[in-house]
Amino acid sequence: MMTQPQDITKVFHMQVLADRDREMHDLVSGVRARAMSDGALPAKVKSLMAMLGDALNHRSTAVPVLANVARSQGATEEEIMETTEVAYWLGGIHAFNCAAEAFRK
Repeated sequence: MMTQPQDITKVFHMQVLADRDREMHDLVSGVRARAMSDGALPAKVKSLMAMLGDALNHRSTAVPVLANVARSQGATEEEIMETTEVAYWLGGIHAFNCAAEAFRK
């Protein structure tokens, strides 16, 4: 299932920065834009890597957001599933449970 990706600039922590420290917000936004855009690695792969990192850190609310970003960049359900398998390999069942949130409807 492909849903509309959440605008990453609208997530809570970015809104806190925008409201309270515009300079820091702009710095963080710039680093994120550079790190997550196409380069030697496609943006889709970077989004899957970020999803993996959040799964390993048990950030179950962030996983579906990043999965949807990856979907909007062309990631297939199979690629997202393989990312959940890597989460299990690296982080065990708790990371897999978190990564599986990518498929919650």
